[in-house]
Amino acid sequence: MSPTARVLIVDRSRESRDVLCSLLARSGAEVLEARETSRAAQLAAAAQPDLIVVDAEPTHGICEDSAARLVAAAARNDAPIVVLGAFKRSASRFPTAEFVAKPYQYPALIRRIEELLGSRT
Repeated sequence: MSPTARVLIVDRSRESRDVLCSLLARSGAEVLEARETSRAAQLAAAAQPDLIVVDAEPTHGICEDSAARLVAAAARNDAPIVVLGAFKRSASRFPTAEFVAKPYQYPALIRRIEELLGSRT
């Protein structure tokens, strides 16, 4: 992974964000994080991350408007979005996203993130 890769993690779970942030930082990424998609959309517009990871469980109540703004911000920077969810329909607000089913293994998720970031160079 490029040491300058910037990854935005969007997850309501503090524990999940902490684990992903630690693993990605060890891989050399600069990591940004947000609990809600509304804040993530603001961060994505300002910081222009190279990749966005979104936990999109239906119980998380992702707002249509903030999801659309997050997708638009990602598109402006050609940043892939990786959606984590138990069901494929969890990704419906992120139509161009890569879907990773839960439960996932962190090493496999990090490898997929690294592959997506590697394809951007």
